[in-house]
Amino acid sequence: MTTARKPVNQHDAYHAHVYFDADTLMFATSLCQRIAALFSLEVGRIHQKPVGPHPQWSCQIKFTDADFDRFIHWLEQNRGDLSVLVHADTGDDLADHTTHAYWLGESEELDLRMFS
Repeated sequence: MTTARKPVNQHDAYHAHVYFDADTLMFATSLCQRIAALFSLEVGRIHQKPVGPHPQWSCQIKFTDADFDRFIHWLEQNRGDLSVLVHADTGDDLADHTTHAYWLGESEELDLRMFS
């Protein structure tokens, strides 16, 4: 894992995927609940298994460019040691998870086979 590019607001819509494991489940659950309450964003389920291209347990948050600056700043300050994938939602899944992918914390290797 290496530190990757920080998020840049240059698209209309985004997803953030908070990554966690059994040891950080409680913290991640609380974080996602706080996001829903503070930002009124669409917060997905807490997945306690890898889903899609994500190599760890995760929770997805949907947001727009209008939410980006405030939300990303808050998330960076409150994520603790959790890694967060932030990517554009353009409809091109491969590009969204590669070219338009950014990280808060350490990057993870995604399983991109489903997009080819």
